[in-house]
Amino acid sequence: MLAGICLLLGSGVFARPFYGAQEAPAASGARILLVPRKLVIAERATLAVLDVNGRLTPGVTVEFSYGEKVKTDTTGRARFVAPLNPGTIYAWIEGRHGKVSSTIVTPAEIPSASLEVTAAPRVATISDRFELTGYGFCGDADANHVTVGGMAGLVLASSPGNLVVLPPAELEPGPARVQVECGQKTSEAFTIVFVSLELAASNATLSPGEHRTLVVRVKGSTAKINVEARNLAADVADLVGGGIVRATSSGGTENVATFELVGRTRGNFTISIRLVAPLTAPRI
Repeated sequence: MLAGICLLLGSGVFARPFYGAQEAPAASGARILLVPRKLVIAERATLAVLDVNGRLTPGVTVEFSYGEKVKTDTTGRARFVAPLNPGTIYAWIEGRHGKVSSTIVTPAEIPSASLEVTAAPRVATISDRFELTGYGFCGDADANHVTVGGMAGLVLASSPGNLVVLPPAELEPGPARVQVECGQKTSEAFTIVFVSLELAASNATLSPGEHRTLVVRVKGSTAKINVEARNLAADVADLVGGGIVRATSSGGTENVATFELVGRTRGNFTISIRLVAPLTAPRI
């Protein structure tokens, strides 16, 4: 078998609801669970489940450490109510081992009278989800309205203190103004720089012992960007530096980050590339 490269740019590329004649992904393919990091005692929240290709997945049962179960609806999301006691809870996809955690806080810690985004990434990708923290958001995902560059984003998961948002499919690389609305409450607009990540690499057969450079081109920013590569087929090729390697792009007009591969056997291999961008105070 010839060696082929598959580059996965994040996991939210296709995370959109399925309508009409579109075929929804099978619940058995569910792999990624998105639960808001912060939940408020007795307040509503929304979670989302994605399949291995990042598509919202209906009909998936999610279990909580406090005994509750919910099932995702036709949009691949599910609403639930946070427990009555503060602390940490865990959630997982039924039949899967991976767990995600959320912190339950009191209403006093997440005021609801106004809406403010207190932390957001300075940089995000046009094809993957990004996270916002603050207060005054709606627990029902669809009750939030997040505009990115004047276009509507898709809220995947939400709570009064946390949103997970997918940018509009039409968004182009570059800076864009972001604003959040919930009911009559509106946040101050702020800026996120959205970039695209593109792979430049040969698709020729990779022989055992052969070294090959993978180049990730950053479009939309001339600043240095941190990216992370994850080797999802270690039996076929080694990613120099380990299974997970971080690199900083060069910056400038030709803004690139490079990673090195070494062939082990002939076969198909997959490299996942994601942006590394911590949440900071939003840039107004």
